[in-house]
Amino acid sequence: MSQRTIVVVGGTSGIGREIAADCVRRGDRVVITGRDRERTEAIAAELGPAARGVALDISEPHTVADSLSSVETVDGLVLAAIERDANTIRDYDIDRAIRLTTLKLVGYAATVRALLDRMPVSADTGIVLFGGRAKDLPYPGSTTVSTINGGVTGLINTLALELAPIRVNALHPGIIGDSPFWASKPAGVLEQYERHTPGGRLATMADVVDATQFLLRNRGVSAVNLPVDRGTALL
Repeated sequence: MSQRTIVVVGGTSGIGREIAADCVRRGDRVVITGRDRERTEAIAAELGPAARGVALDISEPHTVADSLSSVETVDGLVLAAIERDANTIRDYDIDRAIRLTTLKLVGYAATVRALLDRMPVSADTGIVLFGGRAKDLPYPGSTTVSTINGGVTGLINTLALELAPIRVNALHPGIIGDSPFWASKPAGVLEQYERHTPGGRLATMADVVDATQFLLRNRGVSAVNLPVDRGTALL
């Protein structure tokens, strides 16, 4: 198979960067995006000559098409750009809610639309959207996050139908113990969550990377919402 080009939106840090690095190791060309051009290009250089960086802010969806105009071909697209938010309904911050909703639902859809004419119309082409387990397991302050991650499910259903045979799936990580966000928490916090997983272990970034590659490349999988949380919902 000829060398594939994978675009990782939100590929400058955390899980997105790990996915991009794994694609490079597999022999793919990779385009990573981030809001800051210099930082994004510097991180792409660290990933190696098969990677390049493009400045993109999907919270400004009207700018997405122009920002991605230099991308020539897309064999796989990973939409891993996220922002964390705590927003209870009693203290509802409308501006933050609008920003996050725009970023994840409108921004994700705008990115797919902008790149669609450069995607081979084939089951070999995969699109993976990142949601999150808050859609099923809400917590105080997850009003916006739970709503949006639930919206990702609706989004992949319509995209998988409209874009077939191109495949569209969603990955919903739980608490990822070694991610930069969670690894910085006090040990007692992680231990509390570990007690709520069968086996007493949290999922890792490597688990998420592996699951992303499965959804990205398996020709038989489309319109699937895949949780990566080591069975948290069972306890």
